[in-house]
Amino acid sequence: MSDSLVGPVRGILVTHGQMGSGMVDAVRRIADPPEGALVPVSNSGMGPDELLRAVVEAAGEGPAIIFTDLQSGSCALAARFACREPGGRRIVHGTNLPMLLDFVFHRDLPLDDLVRRLVQKGREAVRAFEPEPR
Repeated sequence: MSDSLVGPVRGILVTHGQMGSGMVDAVRRIADPPEGALVPVSNSGMGPDELLRAVVEAAGEGPAIIFTDLQSGSCALAARFACREPGGRRIVHGTNLPMLLDFVFHRDLPLDDLVRRLVQKGREAVRAFEPEPR
């Protein structure tokens, strides 16, 4: 395994509008992660090239997971282009708050192990409330 795939992993949350800023704010209030551990990037007012530049800049040189709100659209496309080169970046689509909270507490896991863990945690967090029968 390459050293570039071992944490601490940086999280980049690429979303439509201000969704990412709100989710990062919630993570900060709940978990108080280190500064720069989870960075929001909004597509608001950006064309495809500008958004790609913002994502690549936010990801930096070390290992990173690019979280997106949807698996299609401008945010997902920018994430895919940012991960074209082999190396230490991965994408997780359909991000939710429990997934992001787990991310900030487990950033030191190897990148691929962390991605598998986050997808599992995100799926486990989606539940329907079934009221008790009367």
